[in-house]
Amino acid sequence: MGRFEGKVAVVTGAGAGIGKACALAIAREGGRVVVADIDGSAASACTAQIAAEAGRALALAIDIAEAQAVAALFDTAERHFSAVDLLVNNAGAMHLTPRDRAILDLDLAVWDETMATNLRGTLLCCRQAIPGMIARGGGAIVNMSSCQGLSGDIALTSYAASKAAMNMLSASLATQYGHAQIRCNAVAPGLIMTERLLAKLDECMQRHLRRHQLLPRVGRPEDVAALVAFLLSDDAAFITGQVVCIDGGMLAHVPTYADGGNSRAARHSGETAEAAASPRC
Repeated sequence: MGRFEGKVAVVTGAGAGIGKACALAIAREGGRVVVADIDGSAASACTAQIAAEAGRALALAIDIAEAQAVAALFDTAERHFSAVDLLVNNAGAMHLTPRDRAILDLDLAVWDETMATNLRGTLLCCRQAIPGMIARGGGAIVNMSSCQGLSGDIALTSYAASKAAMNMLSASLATQYGHAQIRCNAVAPGLIMTERLLAKLDECMQRHLRRHQLLPRVGRPEDVAALVAFLLSDDAAFITGQVVCIDGGMLAHVPTYADGGNSRAARHSGETAEAAASPRC
């Protein structure tokens, strides 16, 4: 018996990357999964993989920024399986990030569309899921935040603001519905090498980002999925209202870490910054 035997989960943005890894992880532990993605073909491919592994899943093409579409998603989930027990809000407007610039250079349309998908879409899904969870005696929600929502950067203004707001939305939901046995947590990934991110980052940028991690490898979608599965499960029955970083230690250190830290003794004479940040055997 898996941890999600008899449970129904909705995972948004589940056609690829972290969302797909989450859908697969839930299905492998017995959960029935609604695979929701704006890319219907990607959702169908994920569902086919779940079916090939003897899991049960339903693919739905949906834009979570549309309230009627979100309502239809949960109606379909209930008709096909039953009321939703678990929700992973992973969908995000990642296609906008190349245009998501500093405040004075930011196209307000990028801000509006980012908020509509990342934040309002998450809210819409939560509003649809909560009544059924209350009726069934509880449930669990994980919202996909980001380390960008916990620290400032020179760009990604809209994305970061949406993720910071998602952290507070998660805390508010946990506070307001904890009495109904509904838990809500946010997960904040760092450098997770999805196929989409790999296509965007050249080797130079990858090295730059890895210098600021404490662990000597990049994250994988499966790393995040394992954390999400834990937070959804009864193993995390007393955890709610938290933002859990999964970033290889990227936000755990002093800002000068990659240049040798705050101590002169942190680096040998003549050692480069990148060498100082690399693990020693």
